[in-house]
Amino acid sequence: MTRDDDTLCQTDRPCILLVEDDPPVRRSLQLLLRGKGFDVRAYADGGTLLNDPTIVQAACFVTDLHMEGLDGMELLARLRARGWHGPAVLITGSPTPGLADRAAAQGFSALIEKPFRASALTETVQKLTQAA
Repeated sequence: MTRDDDTLCQTDRPCILLVEDDPPVRRSLQLLLRGKGFDVRAYADGGTLLNDPTIVQAACFVTDLHMEGLDGMELLARLRARGWHGPAVLITGSPTPGLADRAAAQGFSALIEKPFRASALTETVQKLTQAA
């Protein structure tokens, strides 16, 4: 279990929680979002995220769907159970029929299918954090 950044989110920039189990993908998404002005807390798995007491600072949650241990759907349910109610983005490389409906019912604000253009993620996160 790892977190890529040991610093607290700064208060002047929206803080994004990012959970992605593939290290190169996680790092590239982290750099992409940071380049657009977000503070990003990146985690290799859901357990590490849930053990971080600073998650309440987050303006948005971005997660992969398929991961070992907790998948993205269960992870959002646990975040909600802890009182976090911000917007959430689900990313998947394995879309299935009905996934968008299940994700929306679970509380996700957006579903993005891999592979995707960088702007698809950054524009979605910008829109969600501005609306929050």
